[in-house]
Amino acid sequence: MDNANGFVKASVTSVGFADPNGAQGVVVLTAVDGRKLPISAFSGEVAQHIKRFIEGDRTSLPTVYKMVEELAENQSLLLTKIEVYGREGVLRANLFFQGREKNFELTNYRASDSIALAVFYDVDIMLHDEVLAKGAE
Repeated sequence: MDNANGFVKASVTSVGFADPNGAQGVVVLTAVDGRKLPISAFSGEVAQHIKRFIEGDRTSLPTVYKMVEELAENQSLLLTKIEVYGREGVLRANLFFQGREKNFELTNYRASDSIALAVFYDVDIMLHDEVLAKGAE
């Protein structure tokens, strides 16, 4: 189930908050092999968006997500997957787009926003095996 690059497919299996005020979000990603990665170092606002997207509510996009959508639409691009990895102790992500004339990758973005976009567009979330191994410790 791992691909040659050391990534494994995962999905969001839980969304919530780490505090009673909803300031810090929590997402649990579960790999196809059952390993889980809880992520909690991001805003409650992003967690709320992810939860709404999972529930099928795509009526109001946050401004930054709307900007990505408009740029992709204008350039005839489709988000095809994201890859989440660790970099200097922080989770980062690369976003992969497919276009009519060329494909390209946006590198080193916040994992939380990238996961939200992946859920919104219903594309693959790929986790680096090293991140999963550390998350399981």
